[in-house]
Amino acid sequence: MKASDIKKGNVVEHAGGVYQIRDIDRSSPQGRGGNVRFRFTMYSVPGGNKLDASFDSDDQLSEVELLRRQASFSYMDGDAFVFLDDEDYTSYPLDADVVGDASGYITEGLGGCHVQLIDDQPVGLQLPQTIALEVVDTPPELKGGTATKRPKPARLSTGLEIQVPEYITNGERVLVNTTTGEFSGRAD
Repeated sequence: MKASDIKKGNVVEHAGGVYQIRDIDRSSPQGRGGNVRFRFTMYSVPGGNKLDASFDSDDQLSEVELLRRQASFSYMDGDAFVFLDDEDYTSYPLDADVVGDASGYITEGLGGCHVQLIDDQPVGLQLPQTIALEVVDTPPELKGGTATKRPKPARLSTGLEIQVPEYITNGERVLVNTTTGEFSGRAD
């Protein structure tokens, strides 16, 4: 498939490896006759090593068939995160290096995840867009401060640290965007 047809989330073969496209930058040429270039931020599957590569819009890349199975986090097995398939309860162990930064969002029984498989081997993880986590440590709101809402640091139940609005207190559940790692509201 042409580089210009590739979308975020596609998995392609490149330089002898398999990579998932996470981000795409399109640069238009200056002047006539130039080619549009695409800069892909890709992560190796499995492994999650980041690679930036540029392609012309007509460059051909082979798409890899990736199976996505909806699964829920079940338990830790040593360093591996074990997810269970929501339909047939197949267990998918994913090593900590494959899970990577996503580990800061994983809580007991977390559902709505997608385990990515190539040839029945679990190779990657997609988290839900937002996840509710409990605030375990954040400084109290400053009384009598200025009217500006300053964010403050908060440590969440998984050890993840994010910036939250001043009015958030310990014990509250907040929604975190798993793509940006930012506060996105109070949880119900």
